[in-house]
Amino acid sequence: MSLYQDWQNAAQQNRSQEEYNQYWKTYFQAETENYKKILAQHNTVLSGTLSELAASFNMEPYVFVGFLDGINTSLADGELDLDQLTEESPVELKVDFDKLYINMHKAKADWLYNLPEWESVKTEEERKALTKEYRKSQVFVAAPTVGRNDPCPCGSGKKYKKCCGKNN
Repeated sequence: MSLYQDWQNAAQQNRSQEEYNQYWKTYFQAETENYKKILAQHNTVLSGTLSELAASFNMEPYVFVGFLDGINTSLADGELDLDQLTEESPVELKVDFDKLYINMHKAKADWLYNLPEWESVKTEEERKALTKEYRKSQVFVAAPTVGRNDPCPCGSGKKYKKCCGKNN
């Protein structure tokens, strides 16, 4: 069984509601500490074997793979194949911080995108621009529709109902 499957099994394990809440509370605290460390060292590419990086982040290797699952789409050099990772696999965390900030918004993880460590990575204006870009990408804009009595978009000069909309 792969480390990623171990992570998925642990995350989906049947627990009481109290145990479930405690499990995720503990995980999210560890995740927050990981992001604080990554943001504090934003000029450094963190690399090593998976087990070395997991130890440096104070996580079990299978839990660290769960963390990698969350940051995977924010890596600058493409996503890792999580199913193929072993404890000896080389891992390089070269983070695209613009993607990371937007992905934190997508995950609705305000405890992460509001970390004070972001101030050393992106200016307030840059963070506002990224937030605006994210929000703009979430807006649905319906295509304009042609009313029955509007001029036909084909350019014939007739009303839509007497031209292209005749069979509708």
